[in-house]
This record gives sequence, C-alpha cells and structure tokens, in this order.
Amino acid sequence: MSYYDIDAILTDAQKVPCTFELTVPGLGFLDGNMGGDMKKDSKVELPIWLGEMLSLSEMMNTDSLVTLGIPSALGPRVSNALKADPKTVDLRALASHFYNLATRLLEMYVEDINKAEEQEMIRVLTETFKARAAVIADQANNVRGTLGEGADFLRGLDENERQLFRAAHDSAKSVRAWVAEGMKKK
Repeated sequence: MSYYDIDAILTDAQKVPCTFELTVPGLGFLDGNMGGDMKKDSKVELPIWLGEMLSLSEMMNTDSLVTLGIPSALGPRVSNALKADPKTVDLRALASHFYNLATRLLEMYVEDINKAEEQEMIRVLTETFKARAAVIADQANNVRGTLGEGADFLRGLDENERQLFRAAHDSAKSVRAWVAEGMKKK
C-alpha cells in the first residue's frame, strides 16, 4: 500500500482493543482520565496505527506497552455468521474496509491469534469473498436486482466489494454497448 492510499489510511484508523501491560504516566487521556496515568491491565480501543506503535517492543522481545486484541468485526460472532451465510452479513456496518482490516491484522503480530485460528480466519474470509463475489457479479449484470431485494445486500458491501461491483457493472455495460454496436453494423 502507498503512503497516500486513502483506503490504507482509513484502514489504519480502525480501532482495535488494546490491553496495557505497564502503567504509563500521562496517557490516561486515552481512557478519558485527563492528566492521569494509564494503569496496567487497562483495556482501551486504539487506532491500528497507534496500537501497532505501542506494541512494537513486544515484537522485539522486550516489555510491551500494549497487547493487541482482535476487534469485534473479526471476532467469533462475526466468523460464525460468515460461516453460516456470508451473503447476509453487513460487512460495511462492521468495518467499511473489512477485508483490509483483516489483512492488516493478519500481517501484524496479534497475540490472541494462534496459527490454527489464523488459518481458520483466512479460510473464512476467502470463502466469504468468493460467495459474495458471485452475488456481486450477478447484481452488477442485473439492473433489476440492484433496485429490488439486492439493494440491501449492496448497501452492506465493504470498499473492496464496492470496487468489484463498479468494475463488474462497468464491464457489463461496455459489453452491452459493444454488442449493440456490432448489431448496428450488420
């Protein structure tokens, strides 16, 4: 991702649960305690970019300021809902950049994820994207579907899925125009 990529910036602004491992003087404002200290074992949600910076020492095998957790958008409830029927989950309500958030967290060291959980998360996200991509392609090629029952589904698309929808819709429109032009020539 580029430094100037707006999607990367918005993804890094998503909040993740963090647990402070040490008492840190003067950081109480992060938890609404102006002028106070952030106490050990305090739990607070921080933007990914800040949580990552505060947890860097954990990756260097020194005492870490914070331990990162899994945001609710990628938690077990959502995972189970995606396994049951990925087409009914409103990903946009969970995180506008849902897949980017998952990718970002899987790239980072997150203590709460072990290898088996990581593989399961990757499997669920892959199956979710495949199932939803098929519906997105169908909706992009069927204008009536986007106006009726498909409208609710389209409102729940994350940014990557919206880009996929736009590309599929524009492609279908171009193909229809090309076929119509070919018919005129005959």
